[in-house]
Amino acid sequence: MDRTGPGEGAAPPAYAEECRVAVRAAEEAGALLRTRFLDAFRVDTKGEDGDVVTELDLLAEELVTRRLTERFPADRILAEEGGATAGRPGSRRTWLVDPLDGSNNVVIGLPAYVVGIALCVDDEPVVGVVHDPVAGRTWRAVHGCGAYGPAGRLGAPVRPPGAGRPVLGWTQGHGVTGGDPVARALKDGLESGARRVLQLWAPLLTWSLLACGLIDGFVGYRAEEIDLPAGSLLATEAGLVVRALDGGGFSARIGQPDTARSYVAGRPEIVPYLLDLVAHAGLPDGPGGAAAR
Repeated sequence: MDRTGPGEGAAPPAYAEECRVAVRAAEEAGALLRTRFLDAFRVDTKGEDGDVVTELDLLAEELVTRRLTERFPADRILAEEGGATAGRPGSRRTWLVDPLDGSNNVVIGLPAYVVGIALCVDDEPVVGVVHDPVAGRTWRAVHGCGAYGPAGRLGAPVRPPGAGRPVLGWTQGHGVTGGDPVARALKDGLESGARRVLQLWAPLLTWSLLACGLIDGFVGYRAEEIDLPAGSLLATEAGLVVRALDGGGFSARIGQPDTARSYVAGRPEIVPYLLDLVAHAGLPDGPGGAAAR
C-alpha cells in the first residue's frame, strides 16, 4: 500500500513544506483540544443564529495561526474566530483556519470535531488538511498531487451494485434560517432518496468521511467559506466530483458570495442521482430557489 504523501517523497516540491507545516499545526492543535475536551471551558454565543465559540476554539486558533506566521510571515491568514490578518502587501497567499470545526458538538459533549487548515493561492485552494483528534486521523491534499489519509493515498471507490440507497451528508451556512424554504425543500428531497442524511455540524469531518469512502455523497447549501477550500480539495484530489446544484461547474475559490457556495459532491457514478434528487426537490421560485438551481 502506498503510504507516501505530499512532502513524503511522492509529491513534487510545490507546497510540500506548506502541507507539512499545516499537518503539524493541525495535529498540535488537535492534541490540545483532545486533552481539554472533558474540562470545563468558557462558551459564548456568536452572532444571531445560535452559533457558539468556546475557549477551546480560541486556544487552538492562536496555536495554529502562530505556527503559520512563524513559518510564512508574509502570508495572509483568515481564521474562523479572529478574522483576517494582513500579510505582506501583494501576497497572493491566504491561509484559512477552522481551529474547531464542530464547536456545537463539543459544547454538548459530543466527540465529533476536527481541525481544518487550507492554503489558497490567487484565491484557489492548493493545500488542504483535516485532523480528527478523537480518532487520531489526518487527511491531507495538495493540488495535483492526490489526497492521503492514515492508510495512504485515497481513491474514489466504486459503489458496489445493489448497495441500496446512499448515505449522504448535509450542511448549510450559518446565514440560512431554520425556515428557509430552499433548505427545507433540499433536505426533504435528499431524505426521500437516501438511506440516511447525516447532519454532523462539522462540515470538514463530513468531507473527510466522503473522501475516504465512508459515505456516498455530500450536499451543501450556502456553505461557510472557511471550511470549503480544504474539504473540496480533499474530495477532488481523492477522485470525487463536486458540482453546483444545477449540475454546472463548481469553484471553491474564496471571496465568493454564499449563493455561490451550494454544491453536490460524491463518487462519480452517484452524482447524477444526487443532481436528480435536487432537480426534483420542489425548490420554490424566487431568488433563493433560482440560486440553488
